Formats: sequence, C-alpha cells, structure tokens
Amino acid sequence: MAVEYTIPGMLIRDHMVDAPLDWSNPEGETIRIFAREVCDPARRRETLPLLAFLQGGPGGKSPRLSNGGPPWLAEALKTHRVILIDQRGTGRSSRIESATMERFADGRAAADYLTLFRADSIVADCEHLRKTVFGGGRWQTLGQSYGGFLTLTYLSKAPEGLSACYVTGGLAGLGATADDVYRRTYPRVAEKNAAYYRRYPRDAERIGRIADYIEANEVRLPDGDRLSVRRFQTIGIDFGMAPGYENIHWLVDEAFSGPNEDRLSDCFLASVMSLTSYDDNPLFAVLQESIYGQARAPTAWAAERIRAEHPAFAGDRRPLLLTGEMMYPWMFEEIRSLRAFRAGVGALATHERYVPLYDPARLAANEVPVTAVIYHDDMYVDAGLSLETARHVANVQAWVTNEFEHDGVRQSAAVLRRLITLVREQGGPLAS
Repeated sequence: MAVEYTIPGMLIRDHMVDAPLDWSNPEGETIRIFAREVCDPARRRETLPLLAFLQGGPGGKSPRLSNGGPPWLAEALKTHRVILIDQRGTGRSSRIESATMERFADGRAAADYLTLFRADSIVADCEHLRKTVFGGGRWQTLGQSYGGFLTLTYLSKAPEGLSACYVTGGLAGLGATADDVYRRTYPRVAEKNAAYYRRYPRDAERIGRIADYIEANEVRLPDGDRLSVRRFQTIGIDFGMAPGYENIHWLVDEAFSGPNEDRLSDCFLASVMSLTSYDDNPLFAVLQESIYGQARAPTAWAAERIRAEHPAFAGDRRPLLLTGEMMYPWMFEEIRSLRAFRAGVGALATHERYVPLYDPARLAANEVPVTAVIYHDDMYVDAGLSLETARHVANVQAWVTNEFEHDGVRQSAAVLRRLITLVREQGGPLAS
C-alpha cells in the first residue's frame, strides 16, 4: 500500500515492490525496489501522463525533495506525474553498502552479485514498476547522464513500455569500450583544468602547495583515512558541473590555517573527506567502469591504464592537474567506505561475461520519439560518441549546445521544456 503525504507544492506517494535479484531466475532471491510518485496537489485527481526519472550514476538514488525540487521537476509537474525511482542497490531499493559485501566468500562471488545491478536489471525493475504499480500504460522517461545510458538499454529491451524519451547529457557510445571512453575523457579533463587555471591563475600555486604539503606530511582526514596527493586530485570530478570551478576555488582558498598558514585547515580536510568518500553512493565508484562492459572484453582498470598515457596528470607535475570521473584500484585500498568492495571490484575488472546492454538492430528501427541534449563541452559523456549514437538510433532529435555543463537540466527548466516541445512538434508521445 502506498504511503501518501504532502510537502509544499507536491503531493507524494511512496511505493515499494519486491523484484527478483536476478531477472533470469525470477523464482530466486528477491530485493525491494522503491519509487516516489510526485504530482501537483491541485491536480491530484487528474489522469496525467507519467514521466519516470532515470537518475545519473551509476549508483544514483532519486532526488530527495525540498524547496520545490530541481527546476526540471517544477517544469514537469505542470503536465505530468513524475516517478522518482531509486535504482536497485541505492537509497531505499535494497541499498548496497560495505556490510553487504560480508556475505561473499570471495571476489568472484561478489562480482557476480554486482553484475546484477547494471542497466539491464534496472530496466527490468522499471518495467516491473510500470506494470504492477502504475497501470501498465506506456510512460515517458527523462534520463540524466547515466539515465541516458539506461534509456538506450530500455529502447533495446522494452520499447513497448515507452511513449517518449528525453535524454540530458547521456547518449552513450553504443560500441565504446572503457578504453575508448577514457582516451577521450582525459584530454577533455585537461582542458577543464586549463580553463580553471585561467579563471583562477593564483590557484595553480596554491594547489601545488597543498600537494607538496600532503606529500611531505602524514595528513589524516576526519574519518582516519590518510590523504594522498592522488586522492586529492580526484576533487576535479566537480569540474564538469556548472558550479564546479567555484566549488574547488573556494575549497582551496581556505585550505591553510594557522598564523603562518602552516597546516591544512579542519574545514578543508572535512570538505575533501566529503568530496572523495563514497558512503552515500559506493556503487558510483564500484560500477563506474562496468557500465562500459561489452561482451567478452574486460575493462581491466581502464582509467588507471589510460592515465599512464597522459603523464601530465602525474602527482609531481606542476601545475597539478585534477582528475575527473575516473576510478582507480588504489581507491579501494585508501578510501574507508570502498575497502569492503576491493575483492569484488578487482574481479569485476577481469569480468568477461557481460550481458549486452544495447541492441543495434532494434535501436536502428526505433519508433519511440527521443529528444536528447548533447553538451558540446561535456567532461563526462563525449559529445562525439553521443552524436555517433544519435546517427544510429532512429527517431532521435539531437540538440547540441555549449550553453550548459553536464548538469544543465538541474540548472534550468528550459532544458526539459525544449526537449518536451521538440517531441510535441513532431506529433507528440506515442499513445499509451
């Protein structure tokens, strides 16, 4: 039974359903899948089209709402009921955390378990929710970042459940391996670093000084982890978001404390711990490379291997380059919240039995209207790969812009408004 309540501007119903852990063995172990239904309280009795939000990630739970929610939600609630789904393993959907890993005897067993949390299983969960909770009619989807990857899997495996799809910064390369992705990503991250240092030229010296201090001293974060230069570099993951440069600038602006600025401040260390820990979303680090797993090609720690091709990212180079959306094997040693996943992630890196996530033939014949914004300077999802995908998926309208960073849909309601308008102008969503 749904739990219903109202917060300012939003009527909310919380839904929980059981689903198979392994959709190929529906009679086996089950997990729980959580979804939050949101609508305008004034329209609570109206029959409105459903818009399922496919969160970024991997390992992303749905947004937790306050103050009206993100701009796209306010826009969507003018015309839709919005379904916010916690992807399996996140939030209230049988959350995976360190303690979960205690059940496995070895890394291979853990890896086999973790592969059940990829896009194919998430799409099956969405279909289960659509059919059992939301009446079985077609729904529309909004896929942000990794949610766009999920959209392509959805169109490959269950297009009959979809009436229209909106994708924001998330058209994955259909045949791109992890190596392909990181070979495109590192140069783009270097460009973001260069732009950052142009905006804040004095930060080059300050960030170098921070790295020198970390290298020369045993620096402990508030949770007891030792801070290394390579962990400090990972704060650059924020560079791909609209407020990223400012977030990092103000962090390093207050890095030092004491009469002679001779030690790192408590504020700085607490912030770095928060930025580089994964207590809230360990699957983001754990599954990051496996989302690119294709057929029998292991990912084999692609980010670490490809980094060796880019010596400018070395910890002793100056200006110090910060890294982006890359996960490295040492993180599962150095970061407390990831240590329990070490054996499983190590086995995942050698995994060779990936279920195909995309069906090129089915995508080439796609009839579901899809509109996608491609961010020209996106640090995480390569625009070139996205455009290539748009050419190989039928019924896709691509809007390419450099007006926004990767989080454009979270910054402006205009992004979703335009995507919905583009579908409407071509005849609208398919009938339910």
